[in-house]
Amino acid sequence: MPDSVEIAVEKVLKGLALDFDDDEICDFTLEEQISVMESQGVAPTVNPNYKPIVGETITYIVATVILNDADEILMMQEAKQSCAGKWYLPAGRMEKNESIIEAAKREVREETGLLIDCTTLLLVECAGGSWIRFVLTGIVIDGTLKTPSQADKESLQAKWIANLDEVTLRAKDIKHLIDRAKQYKQARSLKDKTWHKDQLPLLKPHTKLLLRLLVVTKKRSSNRLHVLLSERTTFHLPTCEVHPAKSIYSTLRRFMIEIFGAEVAPHRPHGLLNVEHGGKEGADGACLSLLVVFKSPLEEAPIIGKCVWHEVTKDLEEKILLRIMAKNSTLPVHVIR
Repeated sequence: MPDSVEIAVEKVLKGLALDFDDDEICDFTLEEQISVMESQGVAPTVNPNYKPIVGETITYIVATVILNDADEILMMQEAKQSCAGKWYLPAGRMEKNESIIEAAKREVREETGLLIDCTTLLLVECAGGSWIRFVLTGIVIDGTLKTPSQADKESLQAKWIANLDEVTLRAKDIKHLIDRAKQYKQARSLKDKTWHKDQLPLLKPHTKLLLRLLVVTKKRSSNRLHVLLSERTTFHLPTCEVHPAKSIYSTLRRFMIEIFGAEVAPHRPHGLLNVEHGGKEGADGACLSLLVVFKSPLEEAPIIGKCVWHEVTKDLEEKILLRIMAKNSTLPVHVIR
C-alpha cells in the first residue's frame, strides 16, 4: 500500500480530516449517477449541477442532548405557534457560514440560556441526501436557565427534565437520541473501550456532499485483511457524491454496485469514522467517512470498477479489526423514512 494511503486510513480511523481535496477526486459524481439511472430508464429527479447551499438546496439540523450529574435532560419549551407549549431538545437549522459546533452552541444558548462546550457527535440522521441532522452532546460551562419571564421567539423557557413522561413532547423522535446519550455517558464513566472516543465534526470545507468509504474484507487464502482503494487519478479511499434525493444508504448501495456489479456480495455499513464540514460560504458540502464491512471473503467480491484490493500491514489490520469487532466503535447513521 502506498505510504500516503496507509496514512490516510490511519487518519480516518483516528477520526482526523484528510489533507487532499476529495471534491476533485470524487469517483462517482452526481452527474455520473444520473447517467447510469438514465441508461436504466429512470428519469432524473435532480439537476446534475446540484450544489449544496445551506438554506436553499440543503438543510443541516443540529440537536444537542445535555445531561447533568443527575441524568436530567436539558429541554426547552417551544414558542413556535405550530407547537407552542410542547417540549423538545435544543435544536434547529444551521445558518450560513456556521460550523456544526457553532450551530449547536447557538441553539442551546438561544433556547435555554446556557453556554456549552460540545464534546462529541452521538449519531447522524438523514432523510434523503438533502436533510441531515447532526446530534451532539456536551457540558454546560456557563449561563442560567431561561425562565418564563425571559420567553421570546426562540423558546418559552428551559428546564432540566428527569422523566419525559412529565411533559408533552413536540415529537417522540428525540427519545432514541436521549437513550444514546445516556448509553454513551455510562460507557465513558465505565471507561468502556468498545465505544468510540469523543469525536467532534472536523473543520474542512467541501463544495459537495460526499460519502467516503473504508471498505474492508478478509482474503480467504491468507486470512489477511484488505481495504479497497480507488485507482482513479491517484490511490485514495473510494468517494462518491451523495444523491440529494436519496438516503446515504441508497447512495452507498448504488456506489457499491458501480464498483462490484449488481451481484455485489453481502456487506454492511458499520458506522461513521468522521464527519468533515467547513461552514464557509461557497463550501456548504460535507464528507462522511463510512466503515463498510464485507461478510464474504475477498475471492467472492470481484471488482468491475477502477478499484483494487490491497493487503494492509499487520499493525493497521489490528486497528481496523478493533473497530469492526465493537458495535459502538463508530457513529451510527440512521435513515429517517
